[in-house]
Amino acid sequence: MRSEVLVRPEQPDEAEAIRNVNALAFGRDAEARLVEALRRAGGVTLSLVASVGEQVVGHILFSPVELDRGGGQDAAVGLGPMAVHPDHQRHGVGSKLIRAGLDRLREAGHGAVVVLGHPDYYPRFGFTRASRFGLRWEVECPDEAFMALELREGFLGTRPGIVRYRPEFSAV
Repeated sequence: MRSEVLVRPEQPDEAEAIRNVNALAFGRDAEARLVEALRRAGGVTLSLVASVGEQVVGHILFSPVELDRGGGQDAAVGLGPMAVHPDHQRHGVGSKLIRAGLDRLREAGHGAVVVLGHPDYYPRFGFTRASRFGLRWEVECPDEAFMALELREGFLGTRPGIVRYRPEFSAV
């Protein structure tokens, strides 16, 4: 029987454990470096860990994004990176992290979240193609992979625009 997974805000002394989870989950250290760069730059909106006992087995980070809509700019939040230790993948850890993060962002009054991710995974949390809201990512990507979720109904509307992530993302 698996131990209970607890999702909670990251603690300052967990930076190394978070780095390890990201490096193991992605098989490289680019995402781990991204998390550290976002922290250093003050670019973290929300950072949660999933733990089993004292072990960090998952991590999710949300950071501010800009919605550039031809003269008008709105703020939203980007999901990513999200990482689950390989030994704990396919056991619902990622789902717990996403649900907890979206709940906290909704409670904090954020209007929307965007994600570049697997089109078969994120829709289960309510994400849909960002193009439905007139949005596209500033980098070329498949339409079905760039998704958005309104946390407040009507927040995104349908005005065309470009989503710009923080500059730290350009290193990934």
